[in-house]
Amino acid sequence: MSFLYPLFLIAGLALAIPVLIHLFNLRRYKTVYFPHTRFLKNIQLRSQKQSQLRYKWLLALRLLFLAMLILAFAQPFFAGADKKDTGHRLQVIYIDNSASMGLKRESQRLVDLAREAARRQVRNAPPGTRFVLLTNDRPVSYRPMPADKVLVELGAVDISQQPKSAKQVLSVLQSIMQSEAMPGADLYYYSDFQQSAVAEPPGAIDDVIVYAIPFAGGRTTNVYIDTAWITNPIVQAGESNELVVRTRLFGEPPADPPVLNLLVNGQVKSAATIHFNEGKESMDTISFRTNDAGWQQVALVIDDEAVRFDDTFRITARSTPNLSVLVLNEAAPSPYIQAAFRAYEGFRLNNVNIANPLADWSEYNLVILNGCTRISTALGKQLAKAQQEGQAICIFPGKTGNFTALNEGLKEIADISIMGLDTASQAATSLQQGSTLVRDLFESVPENVQLPVASWHYVIESGLAANRQAILSFRNGDPLFAQYSPAMGQLYILSTGIDMQSGNFPSSYFFAPFLYQMAVQSKGGNIYAITLGNRQPAYLPLSNAGGRNMVKLYHDGKEAIPPQRTFAAGLNVFVDEVVTGPGFFTLAAEGTDTTIVAVNSNRTESQLTTVDAADLDDIWKGIDVNVVSADEISSTGAHNKWGSFPLWKVCVILALLMLAAETFVLAGSLRKPTAATE
Repeated sequence: MSFLYPLFLIAGLALAIPVLIHLFNLRRYKTVYFPHTRFLKNIQLRSQKQSQLRYKWLLALRLLFLAMLILAFAQPFFAGADKKDTGHRLQVIYIDNSASMGLKRESQRLVDLAREAARRQVRNAPPGTRFVLLTNDRPVSYRPMPADKVLVELGAVDISQQPKSAKQVLSVLQSIMQSEAMPGADLYYYSDFQQSAVAEPPGAIDDVIVYAIPFAGGRTTNVYIDTAWITNPIVQAGESNELVVRTRLFGEPPADPPVLNLLVNGQVKSAATIHFNEGKESMDTISFRTNDAGWQQVALVIDDEAVRFDDTFRITARSTPNLSVLVLNEAAPSPYIQAAFRAYEGFRLNNVNIANPLADWSEYNLVILNGCTRISTALGKQLAKAQQEGQAICIFPGKTGNFTALNEGLKEIADISIMGLDTASQAATSLQQGSTLVRDLFESVPENVQLPVASWHYVIESGLAANRQAILSFRNGDPLFAQYSPAMGQLYILSTGIDMQSGNFPSSYFFAPFLYQMAVQSKGGNIYAITLGNRQPAYLPLSNAGGRNMVKLYHDGKEAIPPQRTFAAGLNVFVDEVVTGPGFFTLAAEGTDTTIVAVNSNRTESQLTTVDAADLDDIWKGIDVNVVSADEISSTGAHNKWGSFPLWKVCVILALLMLAAETFVLAGSLRKPTAATE
């Protein structure tokens, strides 16, 4: 047995007090004066042996009372033989330091309470115990650490903006068990058990016991900015630009409607009062103007005091970028292409005849072949060169039976051939939602979205080197619109024409947005709003960046090198791999233009719904889950079968029983007073 507060045992010296009183009373003599013999009938005689026995009972009861009282204050618990044997099991402490753990209970944050409970657990653990410490950040070490090292690292644990699900935590634990060749593990899971983090079943893991240690901050109201987007894909300087903001409410509405403020480059541009509908959602449109060209730092801020991590949404937008499109027409320019780019200001459209193409295409973001029924070898070589330099090419063919005239140029670009002509009218039946052209068009693709219809289409085949991805395809698998990646740039081919005799693709929802996306993505983005933890890359068209000239991230006088991967004519830069919090960050390589990206907190925990830890057994099928209190774990250093047994309460009860027994003995003496002793 061990004690939580062993210094209270010093009070055991007080046991000497009743012993001294007992010895002192034995040395005292009482003189009894006998009255007239008529009073002798009231005298009750008691033997000396009976008197000594009563004093011994009183002494024993008083000693036991004090002993139980002292033990209650020392708070005993079972250790040693009853304690869990952790020598052959991996001991893992997980501190959930997600944003929701920043809520306060009384005056302390939940993450601080969890951290201190874990520190007490480590201090009270058996000597030599080693722990693996996991948080939502990267682990300090994937190998067990000694107690002193763990205590230091626990002191540095703070709120992280990157949430981690229970499935991810247990996946990391499983990999550590395998690397350490441990037969089993005990996971001490300190968390508020947000529904977003624990609702997904992690799957069964052999010989893992999870000790769920809940921390509750109570339900609260939370108003947060879910997302925002600029309606015009290109922000125009000196013109009115519209920003749509979606705000959500968790809990009861606040007494006063919250106010949404719009800041551009640190200056307040507009404000709006938010009113929520029955679904606890608000959609507001705010207009703003920018006075100069370049990168604009847009911030939406809401005045919600309860939870602060999701009260700001950031967007960076480059106003009036230089986006140029070259259209090579075999006949007259297409009115659909003209109308599509007219809808988006900021594009410069240049129409030329395909028979006399320009010699230099370097200034153009997108090159479109419109209505072509043949692609010469020379033109095919020029298209291949543009592909190598990372430019985007889009081919809208005309209808012809001379496939060889088209294949002549296509084979210069990639292993792509037109094999036939299908004259049956049919609608596209599938949309590739993972395509870079599609994923930004919808928040979620509607189930009843209407796909285009083609009156005829070419049957196009391609080799593996062409890297085809069918964006829109027919039921038989033939692509209506496909993306190819044979080189640094992207090649897009529509298998039918864009005149109304060929189908309704140019009048469909997809035509104009696809053209915009093809032009923008070839030269990098103009609008960035990256979410932490989503591994969403920022594409930068930096052709001169490489192994010796890496893209660096700059913020508050510090710099870092984020992971980056070659993509098309530039780089995909994974900003959230090195960023720990939201803000505006600058990306640049030596000799290149700078790009400013916005990084936002993850909103997965803005809905503050929690799961009762007692229900985890039903949610996490195949995992042994035990719900224990922080006091129990921190006092014993590890869970044991006696851990929940309240020994200090037992000691208090026994002390009260001893006091009652002593009172009973004394009361019996008062009922039968002693007048004389033999």
